[in-house]
Amino acid sequence: MNRLLGLPRVPLATLPTPLHPAPRLSEAIGVEVWLKRDDLTGLGLGGNKVRGLEYLIGDALAQGCDCLVTGAGPQSNWAMLSALAARRCGLDPHLVFYGSPVSPTGNLLLDELIGAEVHYTGEPDRTSVDAGIEALAEKLRAAGRRPYILPRGGATALGSAGYLRASLELAGQLVDSCLAPAQLWLASGSCGTQAGLVAGARWLRTPYEVIGVSVSRPEEECTHRVRALAEDAAELLGLPGNDPTGTAEDVTVLGGHIGPGYGKPSEEGAAAAELVARTEGVFLDPVFAAKAMGALLRSAPAGPVVFLVSGGTPTLFAARKESM
Repeated sequence: MNRLLGLPRVPLATLPTPLHPAPRLSEAIGVEVWLKRDDLTGLGLGGNKVRGLEYLIGDALAQGCDCLVTGAGPQSNWAMLSALAARRCGLDPHLVFYGSPVSPTGNLLLDELIGAEVHYTGEPDRTSVDAGIEALAEKLRAAGRRPYILPRGGATALGSAGYLRASLELAGQLVDSCLAPAQLWLASGSCGTQAGLVAGARWLRTPYEVIGVSVSRPEEECTHRVRALAEDAAELLGLPGNDPTGTAEDVTVLGGHIGPGYGKPSEEGAAAAELVARTEGVFLDPVFAAKAMGALLRSAPAGPVVFLVSGGTPTLFAARKESM
């Protein structure tokens, strides 16, 4: 705990985010569901990535950096929030996107409003972003700048500290609500959010199972990433209860819900998002939360369950042909 409190951190989020019941949704599906509203973190239009950015931007400032370099797809909520956090803290944001320039809608329109410097790799493969980030950072260094590099999704041990801290917040809310959930559900993309929650659950010995729904990569790869990041986060913070062998059975990732591909809405997810909007007045983004809710509806688990609403609202206003 002392190490967590000792990490450089910039307060970017409005915390705690609400935890509330979803009675009409629960009645519709026959499972008691509560919503953890991390779409309401307060930076821009909100989203789960703000929690990790508090530590990542804090580290950038502590190192004396003057600009930030990260990337993803043109409709990435991660990239937009990173740029927004950078601007708020006086850093110049540079974003590397795979593919070629497209019309500014959704998050890309917000990137322009923020004034982020946007660069394209010209290649359709999203992994081209990784090399693009490194190449751009090298150019910035050669020009006398001090860039801080963030990988796609901010999936590092330090970035996962945001959701390890969130585990403490959620634990208090569960006590206040007299709620003992069986499961905590979320979308798992770059895997840092789930890793932080897994590390936090081990540390606090919580009774619920953390269930991630893979929305961007094969189930086995996602499981491995969550395990590795959870261990790295626990090691970084010196927490007990970690599993150095990386074989812990408390990492659950469900596959089969990516649909037509990463960044592309699925029929299952669209139906789930429609149901949640019409029963609870809550919007789920089509890339992450909608697919995770679709998996929850298909699985029909024994309740009560907590579902993490992760944000990504701007993607609802993106052209469907664009890469999320």
